[in-house]
Amino acid sequence: MPPPADVVKVAIEWPGANAQLIEIDQKRPLASIIREVCDGWSLSGAEQFALRYADGPQLYITEQSRGDIKNGTILRLAISPARAARQLLERIQSHGIDARLEALKELAKLSADPTFAAEFINMEGIGTLARLVESGTHFGEMLAFTLTAFLELMDHSIVSWDLISLSFIKQIAGYVNQPMVDVSILQRSLAILESMVLNSHSLYHRVAQEITVGQLIGHLSNQEIQTYAIALINALFLKAPEDRRQEMASTLAQKHLRSIILNHIVRGNRPIKAEMAHQLYVLQVLTFNLLEERMMTKMDPNDQTQRDVIFELRRIAFDGENDPTGTEKRKALYAKDYKMLGFMNHLNPAMDFTQTPPGMLALDNMLYLAKVHQDTYIRIVLENSSREDKHECPFGRCAIELTRVLCEILQVGELPNEGCNDYHPMFFTHDRAWEEFFCVCIQLLNKTWKEMRATAEDFNKVMQVAREQITRALAMKPSSLDQLKNKLRGLSYSEILRLRQSERMSQDDFQSPPIIELRERIQPEILELIKQQRLNRLCEGSCFRKVGNRRRQEKFWFCRLSLNHKVLHYGDLDESPQGEVPLEMLSDKIPVCDIKSVVTGKDCPHMKEKSALKQNKEVLELAFSVLYDPDETLNFVAPNKYEYCVWTDGLCALLGREMGSDLTRSDLDTLISMEMKLRLLDLENIAIPEAPPPVPKEPSSYNFTYNYS
Repeated sequence: MPPPADVVKVAIEWPGANAQLIEIDQKRPLASIIREVCDGWSLSGAEQFALRYADGPQLYITEQSRGDIKNGTILRLAISPARAARQLLERIQSHGIDARLEALKELAKLSADPTFAAEFINMEGIGTLARLVESGTHFGEMLAFTLTAFLELMDHSIVSWDLISLSFIKQIAGYVNQPMVDVSILQRSLAILESMVLNSHSLYHRVAQEITVGQLIGHLSNQEIQTYAIALINALFLKAPEDRRQEMASTLAQKHLRSIILNHIVRGNRPIKAEMAHQLYVLQVLTFNLLEERMMTKMDPNDQTQRDVIFELRRIAFDGENDPTGTEKRKALYAKDYKMLGFMNHLNPAMDFTQTPPGMLALDNMLYLAKVHQDTYIRIVLENSSREDKHECPFGRCAIELTRVLCEILQVGELPNEGCNDYHPMFFTHDRAWEEFFCVCIQLLNKTWKEMRATAEDFNKVMQVAREQITRALAMKPSSLDQLKNKLRGLSYSEILRLRQSERMSQDDFQSPPIIELRERIQPEILELIKQQRLNRLCEGSCFRKVGNRRRQEKFWFCRLSLNHKVLHYGDLDESPQGEVPLEMLSDKIPVCDIKSVVTGKDCPHMKEKSALKQNKEVLELAFSVLYDPDETLNFVAPNKYEYCVWTDGLCALLGREMGSDLTRSDLDTLISMEMKLRLLDLENIAIPEAPPPVPKEPSSYNFTYNYS
């Protein structure tokens, strides 16, 4: 007979004694259980003890967290959090250097525990650590452990960052500004400053006064600290007032930030890890967001300065030299020129720029093309003005709409997404990357227009094809603008049609009754094949990143299914694994028979707990939770859409429910189409005596894998 659901069997250790094997009744008070354990070893003062996990982070067990204890868990009897905090507080203020170092080392480890942190903070522990730092008497390992403990304690959000003193900020900034500082101290100092900037508006101004961008850029050549340095740059950029961001961007350009990132990071001799990829993505987004003001600015048709820009476009295209004031007759011809330039309103082209987005940003792009790539600009305008009217590509209209499309693709004006690593290396290869990107794309658009033999009525169709060409090319992550051009050359209109047809084959296929019948007969076999693939993938396991509301940290956990499909094993990891993680390293487990359901998106408990301001669409789309007895949850945020589909489908298959993700539908259509083509090919080959009989292939012989980046 199985034990009651409220009873778990555990082992409890105590140094120098044999472990106790006991049953914990979750309905009993925790203090009563601890007293019983202490009596087993004849220990007095049970109120001075607590239970901790023996493995993993070794967190303290409280009445709130005791529900996480599983059968077979190994626990450890330890001194209570309050007693531990009091002892460590006394030891870190002792005169003995060795004793103080050991105390700070232990404090740095314990500070990650929220229960201990609350006790230590209540004893004014953070103030004590701050004074140790401000004194300037700690160096080396002792200082590194002090800063680590301080950062971990502040990350629990128990006390406000606004309470930090100016002298503390100056001391931390001093470590960043010193030329010769230990790497571990520099890492923690940069992380503390980043947290200050992100968590306090008033501290942003103080940090900005103490730290210059030039000093931070100087750290980007050091591979050990470059991630921390660029994270602080991003934080300062993100929290800067709008009127300061353009000024800061100019400073970053003058300090050659882009070229330093390109040479030391993007093209560095080490692979880019997830956290650095995220920081590059954030910098990319923040840089493009500087375009938002121009994107949302309408043109004033009565502003002569703005009208002169349009006149300059006309002059470069049709006049070899500066045009003097001109006669009335010449002015009358301008309308014809503006029509040849492709403006919708050729009598007053300024009206074409009154829609936002793209607003004045489109005019900026056109002027850049006309001045920097003048030959290309003139060629595009003149070759279209000499075509038959019905086939001319309206440059002005296309440039305005293309600017809007590029803003949508690159999400100009949107805040960075937590967990997104989608940066493009090519944007770090040119100081005017946005403008150059536009110049490449407008030439593509002109070329596609000719390939499609489009007319004015086909404008929207051409723009759809161009968007698809650009999106597909960006997905290939070209490392330079020249590579982008090569990718786009390979994505001609005919190639887009071929790709569309190829992708549509898995959806359309043949619709005759015999083919439909064959498809229905094959489908159960293919579904079973996909199900087995999903379960096999769960058995291999996946690494998930812990994403919280606080400062981003490289913390991971791993989950995998047992080979007999009966238990989900999971546990924390110190770093992202390079290969398979053995079950022995995963300390926690959930019997599959206890799983009640799988929920996704906004239905997940960890998404409901987040405030609306901190949720974003991408995280919601990757979130799922396993609900299991008794009223417990295991919460996930998948690293990408593929892992999300594999895990949600696999868990549904595990529970005997329908797999309904887009990935499963796509795989089902693709594999059914492959199998049907093979069987039809077999039939065709029978009618050709010269051809050797094909090797028969059954659905179960497929072994398909994925390569999702």
